[in-house]
Amino acid sequence: MTNIIDQAAPTAASKTYDHGISFGEAFRVWLRIAALSFGGPAGQIAVMHLILVDEKRWIGEHRFLHALNYCMLLPGPEAQQLAIYIGWLLHRTAGGLVAGILFVLPGFLAILGLSYIYADFGNVTVVEGLFFGLKAAVLAVVVQAVFRIGSRALKNRLMIGIATAAFVAIFVFRMPFPLIILTAGIVGYIGGRSGSPLFRVGGGHKAGSGPTLKDEDSALGEETPAHARPNLAWSLKVSAVFLILWLVPVALLYVYLGPEDVFTQIGVFFSKMAVVTFGGAYAVLAYVAQEAVQHFGWLKPGEMLDGLGMAETTPGPLIMVVQFVGFMGAYRDPGSISPMMAATLAAILTTWVTFIPCFLWIFLGAPFIEKLRGNVALTGAMSAITAAVVGVILNLAVWFALHTLFAQVTTRQIGPISIDVPVMTSIVLPSLVLSLAAAAAIFRFKASVIGTLLVCALAGMAWTLTTVAA
Repeated sequence: MTNIIDQAAPTAASKTYDHGISFGEAFRVWLRIAALSFGGPAGQIAVMHLILVDEKRWIGEHRFLHALNYCMLLPGPEAQQLAIYIGWLLHRTAGGLVAGILFVLPGFLAILGLSYIYADFGNVTVVEGLFFGLKAAVLAVVVQAVFRIGSRALKNRLMIGIATAAFVAIFVFRMPFPLIILTAGIVGYIGGRSGSPLFRVGGGHKAGSGPTLKDEDSALGEETPAHARPNLAWSLKVSAVFLILWLVPVALLYVYLGPEDVFTQIGVFFSKMAVVTFGGAYAVLAYVAQEAVQHFGWLKPGEMLDGLGMAETTPGPLIMVVQFVGFMGAYRDPGSISPMMAATLAAILTTWVTFIPCFLWIFLGAPFIEKLRGNVALTGAMSAITAAVVGVILNLAVWFALHTLFAQVTTRQIGPISIDVPVMTSIVLPSLVLSLAAAAAIFRFKASVIGTLLVCALAGMAWTLTTVAA
């Protein structure tokens, strides 16, 4: 592992890079992004876009979306993989490792702490009051992201049509996410090869206000860095390292503890989940809940929702809910060690096998994806995929809004049509008020995201404490 990092970034901590961004500054920015990564993929992508493209101007709009397109095609949490990708572009392998680890670390620590409280006391109501306010504020950030990314990616009516079709396909007809992206890619590829200007990145007129940061005007620039060019020998080495880090611990558990041990079961089960989580966490959460309750007995009925509440209201990817599942599984079947120690080790194991593959996918594939940026036909495919991704992000934003502003959401099925509909009488007025206040602060008064999140978090805590006291 050391050789690979050294080969990619021999003096990452001290080197002056061509783009002028120090490793230390990047570390602080990735830590800030990690601390603000609430709201699921839509909110996390929004925060990264706001800080990396609009505020810091480290990476251009088109390059950001190009990277996002690739990450959306991979299994696993796309926002964390996007962080790894951009970190790698800026500061080589070490940059990707830092960006990816920091993206997960705050959420891991937060959920671990909440899991301790949950295991000991059975609820985390007061603690979640802090996150109650954050969720409401993040909703405003998510809406801002949909507008910002959409206004810049949907350059003409065709792209708007693709985004609309993608939203309807996933929100109304529940079409599989990979199928939507594949269809958009095929349409874009054909359009790109035909030479149509509608499929050219940067062509047409923007639908929204505010200048688009061109790649050549960003700190990273338009050219592909030397370390980001395909190198088959390096790709094979890095793949071998991360495959060893991922699979060897699981194999050792299987050999020394046996297939029926809870740690072996956790390692094997969540390793499988790491390669099938296309389309985000919700694509597999129902299956994880079913297996955890009915097959393995790790959770009691209803506890998956408690874990999901933790993941939704803490920073980091929503798939972090699996950490809670592993925690409770080992807590109830600790073997010869204390329940809390077993639970802690299981939480670490679950997180390890869930996120190590993400580094593998990026370090293996990103150099080849970077090489494709200049290909006309593939650029057309990526443009269409970008438009479809806007529709997918809008779907995520709507889902997040429904579950933030309403306590109950039902699904109405009419033939092939399936739509989530809120129970209007279950509206959560404090969430609505905080969300509107946050939206006014961000859109009308141009308040900082951090300040808005802090005020809403304190308001959420105050509301929860008042409700408990009453």
